[in-house]
Amino acid sequence: MSEFHAKLYEARGQKVVAALKKNGFDALYVPSAAFAVDKVLGFVYPSAKVGFGGSATIKSMNIQERAASKGAIILDHNKPGLSPEEKMEIMRAQLTCDVFISSANAVTMEGYLFNVDGNGNRVAALSFGPKKNVVVAGINKVVRNLDEAYERMKAYAAPLNNIRLQKPNPCVSSGYCADCAFPTRICRIYHILRRKPSLSDFTVIIVGEELGF
Repeated sequence: MSEFHAKLYEARGQKVVAALKKNGFDALYVPSAAFAVDKVLGFVYPSAKVGFGGSATIKSMNIQERAASKGAIILDHNKPGLSPEEKMEIMRAQLTCDVFISSANAVTMEGYLFNVDGNGNRVAALSFGPKKNVVVAGINKVVRNLDEAYERMKAYAAPLNNIRLQKPNPCVSSGYCADCAFPTRICRIYHILRRKPSLSDFTVIIVGEELGF
């Protein structure tokens, strides 16, 4: 990354951090994923029950494996070999875990967190339940406002997530959300946090790199 882009990312990141703080979130900017990993793992401790929101960002940082190496109890509903009943049990356990780690589909310059879910387990945990919520978002997810957040979801996040999850929905071939009525649709719950939930301990980490989608 050039020095120019590093400074540009930091300026943008610090502005959204200021907006997040104004909205009640604990928020900080870090220049790289390596710094973000250290910050996230600072909230993890031995025997802590740690849940994950199925994030490509978090997966790319190997946080789950690193949390496990610290002695945390990992609540992974995507673990291979789980029955539907076991997967549901883990998703419910994540709602009352010690630390819930996820990303966001978009973070606005107004300091809002925007997410779209299929099952709702991620946004439920982001709203209430876990003792600690940690959201990590790359600078590529920072947008001006909610209109841009919706557009980012339709033109980018939704198609890529459908490809990742191998869903046969129209956006996979068209590259753009068609607001489909397919039974396999994953965009079902639209969630906006305009302020930090009143009873939540909530940290947002903005990273000066492009992470996830």
